[in-house]
Amino acid sequence: MPSKPAAITMDAVYTAPGYLFRRMQQIAVALFVEECKAFDLTPVQYASLVAIHTHPGIDATRLSAVIAFDRSTLGSVIERLEAKKLIDRKPSGEDKRVKLLYLTRSGAAVLRDIMPSVERAQARMLQPLKAADRKMLMSLLTQLVDLNNEASRVPLRAEDALEHLGKS
Repeated sequence: MPSKPAAITMDAVYTAPGYLFRRMQQIAVALFVEECKAFDLTPVQYASLVAIHTHPGIDATRLSAVIAFDRSTLGSVIERLEAKKLIDRKPSGEDKRVKLLYLTRSGAAVLRDIMPSVERAQARMLQPLKAADRKMLMSLLTQLVDLNNEASRVPLRAEDALEHLGKS
């Protein structure tokens, strides 16, 4: 005898992992923006600055791989950072069509100054949990992201990108 189909309810949505991840992403961005409002940076702009700081002379394609962000949208992020005078784009010595990215002095100062705000935002995301639960959550999230990397529209390819830079 066929079983009765489950009732369609919002509980099925509210308890789904994808829904919970999306809600936590909304919360994470809201906390980042709130803590970092004085710097007028988004989380992706911040990640881009960190990557450019860590790998001066990186190009946009490799930056996309390092921060796992789609290349087409990253172009507007780079334009905003350049308009804010936080980065410079300079032509590559080998291929003038390729622009290499560097932090400006102002970009380096913003990156240094924003760090306490970023750390507060990160702490606030996990603050409601007990210390052991924070550690467990971070361990499980790291596993999920690593094991599902290839399912992403933009898989993290930091090692591959950096290998081409001749830097690690």
